[in-house]
This record gives sequence, C-alpha cells and structure tokens, in this order.
Amino acid sequence: MQRLGRIAIGAGIVAVLAYAMVLGAMYFFQRDFQYDRSGRLFGLSETKLTAAELVSIPTADGSSLTGWYQPPAAGKPLIVYFRGNAQSFSREHERFAAFVADGYGFLAFDYRGFPGSPGEVSEANILADGLAAYDWAADKGFPIVLWGRSLGSGPATYVASLREADALLLETPFDSAVSVAADRYWFLPVGLLMADQFPVDQWIKDVTEPVYVAHGTADRTIGVNHGERVYALAPNPDELWIEPGAGHSDMWARGLWERAKGFFQRAEAGVR
Repeated sequence: MQRLGRIAIGAGIVAVLAYAMVLGAMYFFQRDFQYDRSGRLFGLSETKLTAAELVSIPTADGSSLTGWYQPPAAGKPLIVYFRGNAQSFSREHERFAAFVADGYGFLAFDYRGFPGSPGEVSEANILADGLAAYDWAADKGFPIVLWGRSLGSGPATYVASLREADALLLETPFDSAVSVAADRYWFLPVGLLMADQFPVDQWIKDVTEPVYVAHGTADRTIGVNHGERVYALAPNPDELWIEPGAGHSDMWARGLWERAKGFFQRAEAGVR
C-alpha cells in the first residue's frame, strides 16, 4: 500500500509539473499561438488591381503600415478592410478586385508584425494600427464603411466605437479573443494568461453604426455562437446571416459580397 501511495504521489507531482509547463509555454509563447504571421506581401503586379496603389500609413508612434488603396467611384463608399489572422492582407486580393469592379474603393493593410508591416504584434498595436488606417482613409474625404474579418472584427469594432463610419460589417467575429481561447483550451485559466483579449463584447455597445454579422454554423475556428452574441449586443443591428454548413473561410464563396453590397446600400441610404 505504501508503494502504491508513493506511486500516486509521484504521478500527482509529475502531473502538476506538466501542467505548470503547459501554463508557462502558453504564457510566454502565447502570441505564437494566437497569430499567424507567416507568408509574404504580394505585389500589386501579381493581381488584377491595375488602378490600386501601394501606400504607407503612419502610426501615432512613428511606425508605418503597408497597405493597398484605391478610391471609390462617384457615389460609392470606401471600404476600410480589417484583415483576418492568417499571413498578409494581400493574399485576399481577389476580394479587393471584386470591390473595385463594383465601384467601391478600399484600403487594406497589414497590422504591425505581419508580413507587410514591421514591428511587434500586440493588441495595443493592432488597435492603434486600426485607428491610424481609419484616420488615413478619412482624410481622403469619402464615405467610409468598415469590414472586419475574424481577428479583424476586434479592431474594426474598436474603431467603430471611437470613430464615425456609415456601417460595420463583421465576418465570422468573436465576442472576445479570450472567449475563443476558452472554447479551445477549456482546461487552462486563459483569462489570467492572455495579454491580448480583444473585448468586442464591450466595444460593440458603443457602436452606433448599423451592424451586419455573417457567420457559418460549421465554423470550427470561431464558433457561430460568438457571432450571435456580438449581434445581440449591437445597439443598431441590421442583419444576422447564419449560413448552414459554412466554415470559417467559406462565407465569401457562399455569397457574402452580394449580401454586403445590399447592407452597404441600405446603410448609405440611411445616412443620406
């Protein structure tokens, strides 16, 4: 019995040490788990964006962000696009080509720490970068609508809570990054460990713009319940589109752009 007791105590110590090592790894390397900074910045010459330009957006602390910009046609708004978590914004050039084909302008950019923009990735920097991009776009004088995809739902909502735009579209959003982490790492105290928590559920309460949320029921990256919660908290909700069977990267192929155009048209009509 004493031997069994010693074995049980030893196993318990090993389990505690292993858990402590997991906690340490998650804490010290958390941004490597949270952000995908791989990939490269595409050249505009590799795309169909013949009229877009490469731009440098200054931030408040003297850093700069790399982006692509094209002004809208007369009577159309400028889409400030807050990219998702994977690689560079430039990999989504087919979306931007669809925007300009229908007369919309766009500004898309990499947050600091991603392929196009040097610097350190953090929640504070991502939010500051979002404000810098909005302010740069606002100086152009066009009506502005905001589009936040996945990770971009954080800075897009934050910007909408502090600046004036005509609409906020959120594609596969989360209510908070820490809530997504809790879904995935339920056995860890992620609320205590995470530095970058992106409390969209708090920021959305201060958003006066009309809000459109698109999410799929088969999203395994950010569960559809996150989008539903964000929409329920929006003070000025327009529409919640839940697409059966759609995963995290499926919404565009399922017709998001057509729905987005309808939303932007409704929002612009309301502004006028």
